[in-house]
Amino acid sequence: MYGEHKQIFCFGYGYSCDYLARSLMQDGGWQIAGTTRDAEKRSMMQAQGIRAFLFDYQTPLVDPRRFLEGTTHLLVSTPPDDSGDPSFTMHAEDVLSVPTLRWVGYLSSTNVYGDRAGGWVDETTELRPSSKRGDRRARAEEQWRSLWIDRGLPVHIFRLGGIYGPGRSALDSVRAGVARRIDKPGHAFSRIHIDDIVATLRASMAKPRPGAIYNLCDDNAVPSHEVIGYACELLGLTPLPLIPYDQADLAPITRSFYSDNKRVRNDLIKTELGIRLLHPDFRSGLRACLEAEQRDKMPGFHSAETSSFG
Repeated sequence: MYGEHKQIFCFGYGYSCDYLARSLMQDGGWQIAGTTRDAEKRSMMQAQGIRAFLFDYQTPLVDPRRFLEGTTHLLVSTPPDDSGDPSFTMHAEDVLSVPTLRWVGYLSSTNVYGDRAGGWVDETTELRPSSKRGDRRARAEEQWRSLWIDRGLPVHIFRLGGIYGPGRSALDSVRAGVARRIDKPGHAFSRIHIDDIVATLRASMAKPRPGAIYNLCDDNAVPSHEVIGYACELLGLTPLPLIPYDQADLAPITRSFYSDNKRVRNDLIKTELGIRLLHPDFRSGLRACLEAEQRDKMPGFHSAETSSFG
């Protein structure tokens, strides 16, 4: 499907990259490499046969062209800052120098659409971010897309809803005692299970369309309190009380999730990439998380390259 030589490099080897890499490893024949800011995590990655390199916002890769040599697929999930994506600002020219690249993916977020008062958006909707995080994502998207428009790099943009999966779901926040059921009438939030992220990325890798933009979310945008309530039910716990939004003491990053209210269409991944969601709603997804935990198959790395709120 991908030819004989298969080599993926992940800028920001977090939760999504780890799951994708594990899926590719099951195929056999893949070489996996990626970056992390944490020396301990680098050692863990290396112990699993992953070529791992330290990279942060202040320090570029020491010998990037050698590290990227032979890369056929590149996935970028480094969180952006005010300058955009650090992988782009430090290593765009290095990426452009790799002649073997057949596919580049950038993991963005649906927060680039901003607040739509509960209305629908799709991939053709004008970007109108209403938060600092959304502004940063939109800037990073523009940076990577410029390499397709101006230089022909095979870039694909994936706008993700809230990422969740085993070890990173409402089940975990309820167990940890940090979950709250905030009631903001009319508010909806889109989510995507990690298994469906992996399936979509792999489908795009198998059928590249440089310049493409895809929304990744399930079919059921709902208020966060419904998700937490169902998590309590699955865990056999009494549902947490509802707290009116205007009475809730929320941290700024949490409040920012409630400032955007929209419903995200996911038709394109279905019609173009043939995706049939494994978890079309949060109920299916949370049940799968619980089953995975019970099978003791939780992955080793958990990071937050994209929000998993709710």
